Amino acid sequence: MSTLSSAALSHGKRAVYRRIDLHVLPLLVCCYLFAYLDRINIGFAKLQMQSDIGISDAAFGVGAGIFFLGYMLFEIPSNLLLPRLGARKTLSRIMVLWGLTSAAMMFVHDVHSFYILRFMLGVFEAGFAPGMVFYLTCWYPQARMAQVMAFVMAAAPLGGIVGAPLSTGIMALLSGAHGLAGWQWMFLLEGLPCVVLGVVTFFCLDDRIESARWLSSDEKASLLQDIGSRKASHAGFRDVCTDGRVYVMAFAYFCLICGIYAVSFWLPTILKSGGVSDLMTIGFLSAIPYGLAVIAMWVIGRSSDKRMERRWHSAVPAMVGAVALAVSAFSIGSLWLSLGSITLATALTWAAYTVFWAMPSEHLKGDVAAGGIALINTIGLVGGFISPSIIGWVKSATGSMQTALLPTVALLMVGACVLALIRSKREA
Repeated sequence: MSTLSSAALSHGKRAVYRRIDLHVLPLLVCCYLFAYLDRINIGFAKLQMQSDIGISDAAFGVGAGIFFLGYMLFEIPSNLLLPRLGARKTLSRIMVLWGLTSAAMMFVHDVHSFYILRFMLGVFEAGFAPGMVFYLTCWYPQARMAQVMAFVMAAAPLGGIVGAPLSTGIMALLSGAHGLAGWQWMFLLEGLPCVVLGVVTFFCLDDRIESARWLSSDEKASLLQDIGSRKASHAGFRDVCTDGRVYVMAFAYFCLICGIYAVSFWLPTILKSGGVSDLMTIGFLSAIPYGLAVIAMWVIGRSSDKRMERRWHSAVPAMVGAVALAVSAFSIGSLWLSLGSITLATALTWAAYTVFWAMPSEHLKGDVAAGGIALINTIGLVGGFISPSIIGWVKSATGSMQTALLPTVALLMVGACVLALIRSKREA
């Protein structure tokens, strides 16, 4: 009897989590897909807008990365307010404002307007990714986090799969329509859907388990028991700021971000250096690394949850990804070898990134986790500014894309070593 009851209970719990999946995950995936698309479409716009507005590779690298400076300045305040205001209002506000700003990128006409709008895009998107991570910790227990993170974070490489041919297609097909360049149409048509999604989020997202009208009282109690005590792991945000473990995780995350955005912003340029000149071909080839990334994130994330092991599931993919990126750097000019190695690098770095986000949610508990996750993300996203900027400066100074990628390779290797040092409480 007890075995049957246990099996029935397990089946019932799985059904409840499937219902949560359907109510929570599709909307978050869609929102994050457009968030990532609006971050990286600048890499495709570069193929046209650089000559139109007259900016150098170094200026482009700074402009691509300055997004993260705006993001970093406002991320922690946004997330500290999130538990008080609720995820529904916070994420909705972020999406509407970033959608309008992304669409406004069509008005860029010189390097100064380029810098200003990229910076403002970061300001308005600040808090979205860590807010989403914190939101998921309010719905799922630690044992499910890597798979859930893999599912949601897969929206980013999906943004690459969809966004690469979409962005280049818009640029190629609408170039000159109604007096606008192709890159202007791209920013407009990819920015405005975020405004619509922001409105949908406001009306459709539930802040917490307790406020979900589609769950019964017994289901809510059972889910809250799964998640565990809401007692904070730290006395307050000031206590989080003095936790050395948080900074170790932040540095490892910084290294992963350097690798991810090096590929995101410069992949079209790398393909062009390999001899591909057609915009549509660049778009379709750019989608290949992200396709493998989705598979790697799911497989490695599921393995991590099954074994309840995080550090090696993150460290090993990061190290192999660094080696693959090095091979890609030295094979630029040989299209298929370069594309194959950068595909492997992209897939494994994204897999390491996915598993990494199960680490902070294990260490930080309660509402204080919102600020802690934001702190880690803020420090880590410095890599989003530094990596593309360094690549742009080195490429402008040396004329070599190979040399420009090597600092990112070194940072990924260092990050892999740091990840291997992060032991969970069970291992300590």
